[in-house]
Amino acid sequence: MSKYIKIALSIGCSIVLFSSCEKFLDTPPQGKYTEDTYPFPEGGSPYDRFVFSAYNDLRSYNVHVDGFVNATSIRSDDADKGSTASDGGADVISMDNFPVLATSGRANALWLGYLGLVNQSNRAIYQIDSISKQNQDEQMMQQSIAEARFLRGYAYFTLVRLFGRVPKFDKWASDPATQNNIPQSTAAELYAFIEEDLKFAAQNLPDSWDSKFAGRATKGAANGILAKAYITQKKWQQAYDAANTVKNSGLYDLSQNYSDIFSEKGENGRESVFEIQGTASADETTKNGIQYANLQGVRGSGNWNLGWGWNTPSTALEAAYEPGDPRKARTILYSSVTGKPGLSIYNETMPTYPSEVPNPMYNHKTLSDPALRNSVSRGSWWMNVRILRYADVVLMLAESANELGKSEEARSLLNSVRERARRGGASGVLPDVTDTDQSTLRNKIRHERRIELAMEHDRFFDLVRWGTAQSALHAAGKTNFQNSRDVLLPIPQTQIDLTKGVLTQNPGY
Repeated sequence: MSKYIKIALSIGCSIVLFSSCEKFLDTPPQGKYTEDTYPFPEGGSPYDRFVFSAYNDLRSYNVHVDGFVNATSIRSDDADKGSTASDGGADVISMDNFPVLATSGRANALWLGYLGLVNQSNRAIYQIDSISKQNQDEQMMQQSIAEARFLRGYAYFTLVRLFGRVPKFDKWASDPATQNNIPQSTAAELYAFIEEDLKFAAQNLPDSWDSKFAGRATKGAANGILAKAYITQKKWQQAYDAANTVKNSGLYDLSQNYSDIFSEKGENGRESVFEIQGTASADETTKNGIQYANLQGVRGSGNWNLGWGWNTPSTALEAAYEPGDPRKARTILYSSVTGKPGLSIYNETMPTYPSEVPNPMYNHKTLSDPALRNSVSRGSWWMNVRILRYADVVLMLAESANELGKSEEARSLLNSVRERARRGGASGVLPDVTDTDQSTLRNKIRHERRIELAMEHDRFFDLVRWGTAQSALHAAGKTNFQNSRDVLLPIPQTQIDLTKGVLTQNPGY
């Protein structure tokens, strides 16, 4: 629990903002250090101060909070907007029910947020290069550039899945307005750029970091996101190879109890391939954290005034679980109803629906420890965000193996995820899959991805790449969805106007 007491020069703070970190860092005031005297900790490098500014953007509201949750989860069949019917207005309601308008503030915020992360990554590369001649450690320099390129590759991978065509920026712009004359690159061009960045990162990043650097990118993170980029393009052999590299590293496994993964004690464990770090204390409740859990917290009163109540599990997701699957209880937090109390993972009695809370279900994976809620804040800004778990890598490996005709390997990998899931459950639940037919196994792997990764921001993108988005969303009641339009967000009209038409709109909008 030390992360809630202090940060030892970690990802949670951008070192260019000492004023926001003084309570957590034992350092002199800002301005006392020069490039030559900056005392980077053992295991770090003189380039850390540049890379950390880019890492800091991961916690941005426009990167992994509001628009992110809306576009990656609420748009899917596994989640609904939640809260009250009118909360969020048309901007959020359209994310749930389609179509998203070109004037959407959330779409524009995502555009700005992720291209901002790109620019910060490019800035870090520029800064590293600008002082590299003063330092002789070539390996350290390449490693730092690899971190920046990992973040840039991740940002573009998110952008291409959200918007399809976006401008490709490979150089830092001190004034982003100077980039308004750059047209969009095609998805194919962007994927080539993403692959190049992630392969460089995989070659130059370390296998792991000292615990004081929790959250920094590793070879496993780079290969894992690379596998996801390949599998999105149906590059099955490349996806198989990248995912297999993560598996064969021996650094990750499925030993963590599923229920523990999403708690504070489960952060950065053996299951974690890449997650965004948040921290908070009673003195600094938000500045060094991320609002991700707060946005999804139970919308109640008193002790249950935990957040906005957005991104609630859907009845379609609820119905998708096999009987007795223990993962359901850790994913869906049921409100109490008359005669049937709902209990949290911490054995708390939930408020009653509909008299005390507006929704019958909430996201259980984002519920924080009540001891910390009572001692730090009810906002839960310290909760980490899981971007890539090892189970996701295993299921990508199973999917690509099946598409390559390796049915026995695919089945074994699938069953390893099911075996972990049934631990602690009733006898006989989640039996091993015995099918070896490719088509049947494909559907079972897809089902397992839905359940294992529920509410973790993969479902919408999975439906799109499988070509099943329209049928699945219509079955869940989101009948306004049109495959010809809604697989991508609109290019924000604000950005089209700023570039005087250099940017062009996506089809259907």
